[in-house]
Amino acid sequence: MASAPEPEDGRELYALLHLSPDASDEEIRRAYRQFAQIYHPDKYQDPQMKDVATENFQRIRDAYEILSDENKRQIYDIYGMEGLNSGLELGPKLSKPEEIKEQLERLRRRKEEEKLFTHARSTGSIIANFSVPQYLDGYGIMRGMGMSSEVQLPVSKQNTVVFGGNLVVNGSAGTGAASTVLRHQLSSVSSIEFMATAGLRSVIGMQTFRQISPHSTATSGLAVSLRDGSINLSNAWTRQLTENAVGNIQLVLGTESSISVGWQKKDEKSSAAGEVKFGTNSFGASAHYTHRFSSKSHGRIAGRVGSTALDFEIGGGRQISEFSTVRMMYNIGIQGVSWRFELHRAGQKLVIPVLLSTDLNVLFVTSAFAIPSTLYFLLQTYVVKPYHLKREKQKTLEKMEGLSTQLTEARKAAKKAQKLLEPVSNRKKNRQLENNGLVITKALYGNHKKIKESSELNEINDDVASQVLDVTIPLNFLVTEAGQLKLHEGIKKSGIMGFYDPCPGDPKLLLVEYTFHGRKYKVMADDYEALLIPQDIHQS
Repeated sequence: MASAPEPEDGRELYALLHLSPDASDEEIRRAYRQFAQIYHPDKYQDPQMKDVATENFQRIRDAYEILSDENKRQIYDIYGMEGLNSGLELGPKLSKPEEIKEQLERLRRRKEEEKLFTHARSTGSIIANFSVPQYLDGYGIMRGMGMSSEVQLPVSKQNTVVFGGNLVVNGSAGTGAASTVLRHQLSSVSSIEFMATAGLRSVIGMQTFRQISPHSTATSGLAVSLRDGSINLSNAWTRQLTENAVGNIQLVLGTESSISVGWQKKDEKSSAAGEVKFGTNSFGASAHYTHRFSSKSHGRIAGRVGSTALDFEIGGGRQISEFSTVRMMYNIGIQGVSWRFELHRAGQKLVIPVLLSTDLNVLFVTSAFAIPSTLYFLLQTYVVKPYHLKREKQKTLEKMEGLSTQLTEARKAAKKAQKLLEPVSNRKKNRQLENNGLVITKALYGNHKKIKESSELNEINDDVASQVLDVTIPLNFLVTEAGQLKLHEGIKKSGIMGFYDPCPGDPKLLLVEYTFHGRKYKVMADDYEALLIPQDIHQS
């Protein structure tokens, strides 16, 4: 069984109650009582102080309820708060951590399977063909229309059902078909599909897929026509040629036998593909190249040549939102000159081909390409690019403002928590002063680099202050009657009551200056590093 992931919250509950991950039940109860005496709301009459106490008392009580429950504590130790908040609940009490892990994994797998039933994936497309020459001849501008849709419904981890259908209308004639596919995952390297199609071409068939090596896959298929009983056999082989390139060969035997050889290559900036196909009644070759100018825009060229086609197209597209992309292509071929507009959004596609002319007039061909290209570049330069730059700048500012607000609120909450600790912290400090014991004179927590710099300069400027928190009060509170302070290893210090994280994502450091038996000491500790004071090696 795979090892359990480490919790990502830095064991905040242990930090909150100032406990070691190995703390006993009695130590947990003692820590809870200590903090509950400080933060119980009934101790405060001032409404603001009462609200602060209520909020922090709730945090302490929640932490105690989890750590004092054997099952919940073991889940928290293995998976952190995510494991407790995921909705997974353990049944009968289990005595061993291994049993806890196994039960939690079973429940997690069951939850994942339940999610499969509620997440169907759908794709579809609509094609609307327009013809300007047909319109100019006195007929309707709509030449034809097609629709297709497909829904993939996972019924288990190994089985997926796919329902699909299409309708095509050209003039006064139309046709359609419906299909169903059952896909079963035999193993991590092989699968099988059973397919049935009803419509103009009613077919039943099956197809198998297998990865035959780390770089090669093979696919075999069998299809039987219910109309005339004809059989088609297909075999395809794909191989990874390089890190970014794949080659494939496909052989089809039947009423329309053919063999094709293809190649695809893709990297961060571009993609390219080509194919040559020879059949009993036809032949053809095609290729396309796409280049990404940025994360949101791309250009594309493509061409086809063969017994039934001869055309060339060029164009590009742009991402207009997180899930939407628009594209325009210019096409010239034996059928004439046309534009094609496309809208792609979250698995759905709208395609609008517009036939402009069946005559290959040089002036018209040039104009049909130059006019939209010029308009695109003008819009891109003077409208779209300035707009997106403004939006990106606005989003960055909003993100920074949001983070700044969160940090401001977190600093206020830490200061309020310290205010409630202060009376007890001062009493402990005075008691240690009377006994010539351990007194924390200065403690700073925050950005590693800034604290190092302020320690060397022995001052805190405005730039440092925003990324550093004075934690002298909470550390004096944590000093024991015996005159010791211990911070446990592997526990993030920002979780300690009266602390917060002033610089999320940056390395953090704790600087402590203290006196003990009349001598001055100084020590620094990383965020997850254990700290035990006093020690002679800390003497400054």
